[in-house]
Amino acid sequence: MNISPDDSLWYFFKKGDINAFKSLFKKYYPILYAYGVKLTNAPDLTEDCLQNLFVYLWENRESLGHVQNLKAYFFISFKRRLLKQVKQQYSRTSLSEYNGVKQEIAFSPQEVAVKQEVQFLCTQTLHQLLNELPPREKEVIYLKYYCDMSTQEISGIMEIKPQSVLNILQKAMIKLRKQSENQIIAEILKKS
Repeated sequence: MNISPDDSLWYFFKKGDINAFKSLFKKYYPILYAYGVKLTNAPDLTEDCLQNLFVYLWENRESLGHVQNLKAYFFISFKRRLLKQVKQQYSRTSLSEYNGVKQEIAFSPQEVAVKQEVQFLCTQTLHQLLNELPPREKEVIYLKYYCDMSTQEISGIMEIKPQSVLNILQKAMIKLRKQSENQIIAEILKKS
């Protein structure tokens, strides 16, 4: 049974580990904040709701259940809390005092351009790095990720032991991760 990093964080968080709480906060606060501001166009309200959510989670951690998908759990919990707060705020203010809280996401041209540029850089970098791998590593990656084959199937095709397939795959992935980090950093530095 594989235990994901999020499962471990959630487990230790529920046990009262402050470092696990800090890790969850650091991981999810920025993306939830950006999402909340996109939904409401109200940074202060978004921040208040996020802080309230994390306080609630900390205070009620022992009674929280197992979570299958932590990211989805955070997004759902936050959105419910945020929309409830928007509804309460809206009902307390007259239409003329309403501060422009909206419930739709709008993307700026810069955000779209940046996202496209990052995706292009990643695709270009991956293409280059895959072609630099040794032939056996390329073959294993191709069979595993492009042909969706199991380790056993690859073992039969390449006439090697299943453990050898896993070793080659791991070696290739380590190279790709290391080289891609270096390559992307170099590309970003070139553009700035």
